[in-house]
Amino acid sequence: MSSSQSSAAKTRRPDALTLEVVELIGDVVARFYADYEEAAGEHALTGAQARLLSLLSLEPLPMRKLAQKLKCEPSNVTGIVDRLEARGLAERRPDPADRRVKLAAATDEGRRVAGELRDGLRFAREPLAGLSDAERLSLRDLLRRMLNA
Repeated sequence: MSSSQSSAAKTRRPDALTLEVVELIGDVVARFYADYEEAAGEHALTGAQARLLSLLSLEPLPMRKLAQKLKCEPSNVTGIVDRLEARGLAERRPDPADRRVKLAAATDEGRRVAGELRDGLRFAREPLAGLSDAERLSLRDLLRRMLNA
């Protein structure tokens, strides 16, 4: 695509179908966050604490990387990790690759709670589970394409 075609594509107004898809994606995101907040509340956690704990249940991460994944300031991540640590759900440990870097990691209890949070997401159980395997695969592949564009 030439640069004039590229700039024309950027200035062209989106069509009605594109606008409807964007609106639907926004609705899905809002519903996901509401569901996450509700599941988190059942464990006396905020949504941000629950999302961070879910990330840590997959692998220990440096604070800077957590801030990038959560799209927030590192100082906010520090406070969230402090609160999770106070509840015994997370801990800080030195990075074996660079002892100057601290990793946040889920404790055994934190991984258990993160699992309960995942199991408690109605959105994953109901609307998505109502799709066939082929439909979920197609949706996954389309979302990956959108994110990688």
